[in-house]
Order: sequence, then structure tokens, then C-alpha cells
Amino acid sequence: MRTTLDIPDPIYREMKVKAASEGTTMREIILDGVAMRLRSRDAAPRQGARPRFPVIRSERPGSLKLGEEGVYEYIPFP
Repeated sequence: MRTTLDIPDPIYREMKVKAASEGTTMREIILDGVAMRLRSRDAAPRQGARPRFPVIRSERPGSLKLGEEGVYEYIPFP
């Protein structure tokens, strides 16, 4: 079956570089990703599952005051 996907340019370029470096095709990368997602137990969120939040350790619990910028020191963001 054929389908059409709209892939954002940065992701497309990254995928193209990865395919070339691995000596494979972009088609194979996409099919591998879809197959992994379908086999994954985490493919669909469980109902009633609670979100997991990061834990920030403190030497003095309750004393950590984070501003809008301070959170970036403790939690990595993409």
C-alpha cells in the first residue's frame, strides 16, 4: 500500500543523513519505526495511568524556589 506523509524538513534531513550513514533507505527507517511502535507496550497509554513527574532532590526539602528560568538547570528540555 502506498501513502503520503508530510515530514517536517529538519526531521527529513536528519532521517536522510541517518539512512546514508547506515547504508539503508529512508523507507526502511520509517518501516522500522512503525514496527517498533506497534510492538511497543507503550504504544497506547493505559487508562488510569498516572503521569510520571521528575523528582528534584534538595538538601533542604521545601526550600527550593524555582523561577521560570531556574527549572532548566534541573530538568533537561529538548
